[in-house]
Amino acid sequence: MDTRYVDIQRPDASRRATRDAWAAERQRIERSRHWASPEGRRTRWESYAFCAALWVFMIGVRLSGLYGYGRRNALAPKLIELDLSFPSLPVAFDGYRILHITDTHLDILPELAEVARRMLAGIEVDLLALTGDVLGRHSAPLEAATRPLAEALEGLRVRDRRLAVLGNHDPVEMVDALDALGFEVLINETMEIVRCGDRMLVTGLDDVHSFYTEAAHRALFDASGGFRIAVVHSPEMADHAARAGVALYLCGHTHGGQVCLPGGRALLTRLTRCRHAASGLWQEGAMRGYTSRGLGSSWPPLRYNCRGDITLITLRKAE
Repeated sequence: MDTRYVDIQRPDASRRATRDAWAAERQRIERSRHWASPEGRRTRWESYAFCAALWVFMIGVRLSGLYGYGRRNALAPKLIELDLSFPSLPVAFDGYRILHITDTHLDILPELAEVARRMLAGIEVDLLALTGDVLGRHSAPLEAATRPLAEALEGLRVRDRRLAVLGNHDPVEMVDALDALGFEVLINETMEIVRCGDRMLVTGLDDVHSFYTEAAHRALFDASGGFRIAVVHSPEMADHAARAGVALYLCGHTHGGQVCLPGGRALLTRLTRCRHAASGLWQEGAMRGYTSRGLGSSWPPLRYNCRGDITLITLRKAE
């Protein structure tokens, strides 16, 4: 079966210059006093207050004796299998299998690498989509997150491409680190996959929760025609993607809440918009979306009423 990949938005000669400009702007935001989202700038004091609240929560969990229970939950992710049907799916992509993995954070809970390796051993897919937050702790060396990620994926067979986007925890340098693992990192750009004359477009955006720029919006609307998938760290661009004609939106970021009430109702998702897309399957206009709860956990590495997941999606041609 003929399969090829091209960046439809810019030739190779200009891609490096575009990447350099992106890296400079992203590092400027990293050093600033504000985060940037589609809703505008927001100050960082919210992040500092949230970190302080986590310390209080951690102390309370330790005193309650529930720490071990939460840690066991964090080490017990699920493999979720979904069949999603689309009338617009080209015939050549009927049965196309996508493994969606996000928020690995394996520097925080490295034991998860072996758990994931056993889950994925022997599985064969067409496309691997990694939607950001490979790193958990901002101060951790990248290798502490990428080395266990490589171990987790070593038994997985990928026929086509390994695609990735960055999350709000990932620095600019993560692009090269993921490239060394065989990933192609999409930075506000679109890749075309062609099979037997049919084509599918995959648009990957840089993180929009903390590092949004207008380049992300342009990337969604500059690509047109064919069946379209968006891979984004956060669901916060869901409405824009639906208007741009995207058929399937894959994301993470929320961890499904990580700490939830019985029944899985999240106490906190940290979304600035599109809160209806905080977890699991959802709909935005004609677009389908899936927000994974993520493989890993933020600090503290505990989960309550919300197990992590890796998702295997099979695309089907609707009648």
